[in-house]
Amino acid sequence: MHLGGGLMIPHPNGVVIHPRAVLGPNVLVFQQVTIGGGGPIPGVPTIGARVSIGAGAKILGGVIVGDGAVIGANAVVIDNVPAGATAVGIPARIVKG
Repeated sequence: MHLGGGLMIPHPNGVVIHPRAVLGPNVLVFQQVTIGGGGPIPGVPTIGARVSIGAGAKILGGVIVGDGAVIGANAVVIDNVPAGATAVGIPARIVKG
């Protein structure tokens, strides 16, 4: 696992991060988040800098979440999320960005 500086997990209950995942600096991860394999894109997630990940969100497979993106609570991310975008829903879709 590669963690950038400034990782924030204010409520660490139930957080699962795959050992090969990459998280950039200043990522905010709320409770019950899973960052792992198993999505339709082979591999594990790469999370950019200053990304906020809402409670209960799942980021699965070899997706790339761009810098400054926001992942809504309980979203299931199985596709790439562009920098600065907001992704919500199951499966997650871009609503801003």
